[in-house]
Amino acid sequence: MAWPLIRLIPRQTHFRFVKWAPVAAAISALLIAGSCVSFFTQGLNLGIDFKGGVAMEARMPTPISGDALRTVARGTGAHDVQVQDNFGSPNAAMIRFLPTAGGDAIAEANRVKAEIISKFPGMTMPAPSVIGAKVSGELLMGGFKALGIALLLMLGYIWFRFQWQFGVGAVVAVFHDIILTLGLLSVLQIEFSMTSIAALLTVIGYSMNEKVITFDRLKENLRKYKTTPLRDIIDLSENERLSRTIITGSTALLALGGTMVFGGPVLFPLVFTMTFGILIGTYSSVYIALPLILVWGVKRGDEEATPIKLGAGTRP
Repeated sequence: MAWPLIRLIPRQTHFRFVKWAPVAAAISALLIAGSCVSFFTQGLNLGIDFKGGVAMEARMPTPISGDALRTVARGTGAHDVQVQDNFGSPNAAMIRFLPTAGGDAIAEANRVKAEIISKFPGMTMPAPSVIGAKVSGELLMGGFKALGIALLLMLGYIWFRFQWQFGVGAVVAVFHDIILTLGLLSVLQIEFSMTSIAALLTVIGYSMNEKVITFDRLKENLRKYKTTPLRDIIDLSENERLSRTIITGSTALLALGGTMVFGGPVLFPLVFTMTFGILIGTYSSVYIALPLILVWGVKRGDEEATPIKLGAGTRP
């Protein structure tokens, strides 16, 4: 039995998506400009992974209360304290903080370590590790290199699977998604760490998947309707896949929404980045990738499409 609310989604829609493409392009241009201004004025709120800092693992015979440990760690006077509980097990946690500028990082780490242990009898903490600026800078560059390699590989796949116009349109749209996502993180000063890089890679994957599905439907209709204007085929293709987009996107957002509310401050940057990325990735599939194809045009295939009969199957 189908979920009753799904019946509220119309089977056929007739929205004129292309009609609003110029307005959407103007809005996207303004948002990208605002993101660039934020990058140059205040930049990203880099976490300890990218700024360097001190990392210490805490272990106890019993499960550790992350909130209690976080309160005590921040009470030591350390800067930008982060506590990740359940670090491999409920009895372990990871504490990170930034040392005082120009001070002795090792001495400060030992002081913080001693104060924390005094508040938690039975706690053991191995020697703290200091992440230098050089290592953190290499991590940042490595993270952005991973984003660049992912984009190049996906461009190659789209180019091979469809046409070069599709590939360029997809990559431009994904760049649009990344810039706006980073811009929002910069404006809101949400911490940017290695988990944010993982979230951006997930956003790239989701966004590119949306583009592949969009292009596949468009390619099929281009083979079906050889004389129909391209803008009409784009509208038709988007209307045909609209219900699928709503159901898939809503399912992902519901799961992320619950995690954002109940996941705590440690997971918030990751989940927030993924949530916004899914929204903007769906938008760019309609109003960035497809309008670019409309501008450049595409080659109509020579072969006829085989109509798909829904519900058809093999019977003995």
